[in-house]
Amino acid sequence: MVTTDQILSTLDNCDKNEAFNFITLEHPYIYLVDSRINVFRNHADQWAIVAEVLGCNTRGYTISLQIRYFGNCLTNLPVENGRAYNFYDVYPIENVDETIDDVSQSLKPDANFWIVRATQVPLSHDKQEYIDSGIELKEYEPDEISGEEVARLVVQKHRDLFRATDDELYHVIPNDLEKVLVIDEWYHKEFHQSKSPFEKQEMLDRFDLSDPSIRNMIQQELEKTKKWNTEQWNSRPGSYETWQQIAEVIVTGDPSHYKPTCEPNSHWKNWPEGGAM
Repeated sequence: MVTTDQILSTLDNCDKNEAFNFITLEHPYIYLVDSRINVFRNHADQWAIVAEVLGCNTRGYTISLQIRYFGNCLTNLPVENGRAYNFYDVYPIENVDETIDDVSQSLKPDANFWIVRATQVPLSHDKQEYIDSGIELKEYEPDEISGEEVARLVVQKHRDLFRATDDELYHVIPNDLEKVLVIDEWYHKEFHQSKSPFEKQEMLDRFDLSDPSIRNMIQQELEKTKKWNTEQWNSRPGSYETWQQIAEVIVTGDPSHYKPTCEPNSHWKNWPEGGAM
């Protein structure tokens, strides 16, 4: 029988696979727009947690829905350069490049709608509508509305169009898994374990290790990585109630075990450094 400790260990140690990462809400190149967690299980002790993170990528400007997987039954994972990754991206908007200027990354004056999953949704140029919806416009230039601001307003009105479909959610998990819990807001901590390049022999082979200054530089880098990982470990998923309770839901099949006491912070307003680079 699967245990909560096994589930939490899977989450805590996901970074040990170099192609896997935990859920990131404050990616330096991605403005967060929306997010969701889906929890699956079956009676054969198989389980999966599937996270959806909708964001605006500032590099080459795209709006993508990243679907990230954790579990003990993942198959058909996307492979790149010989590595299987625990996520893939879906692009729900068909005409982003026609509506967002690729230089200023702002709404074009003549842009009136997005086509989202074959559905036409209107775009607003009314600054007051954004303000009334709790979206404070940055306006680097007069009357400029950035792509992520547009997305945040549109998603408020048409959220279901931007959610992953069942086909997308089940892309790498067995079809007999039952979706037992969906969480639209939760308490989250960023978590990432680093690996120093000097832990790899091929990197060390490039240096003259007989040189004391080189050895000292490498040692400092290793110590810095160790310090970072120690600090990050204190924020690992298994250390707080969100994931502890989700693990209980998976083990028991009872969604009532998810009863958080921490204030949810997964809303985009709580991750202002996302997209800052």
